[in-house]
Amino acid sequence: MALFGNAHSIDPAQAQQEYARLLGHGEQVHAAYLLIRDTIMFTDRRLLLVDKQGITGKKTEYHSIPYRSITHFAVETAGHLDLDAELKIWLSGSQAPIQKTFTKGVDIYEVQAILTQFVAR
Repeated sequence: MALFGNAHSIDPAQAQQEYARLLGHGEQVHAAYLLIRDTIMFTDRRLLLVDKQGITGKKTEYHSIPYRSITHFAVETAGHLDLDAELKIWLSGSQAPIQKTFTKGVDIYEVQAILTQFVAR
């Protein structure tokens, strides 16, 4: 599952408020990123992917990935010519990784640290 476009960070409190209906009681958003019109959220319980579909974006698919399902992940930092960083996440039972591209303004090391914190539990 690869979503195309570049991500940039958004305020976790804003994502918490906007997607409150998706969150469990007491669940907290620790980091959130906007990918064109899709959203990636790291909560204290899971990784949430909000995939807006169609021309209008009214149809939306929500992917809830428990951190325990993540078998491993990789980050690729931005280079001199390639200014974007990439995140790849492999899930148990799936050979192809989920791939996300982040703009130069996103600290990919922060993204990696968030995953490390939750996946290593």
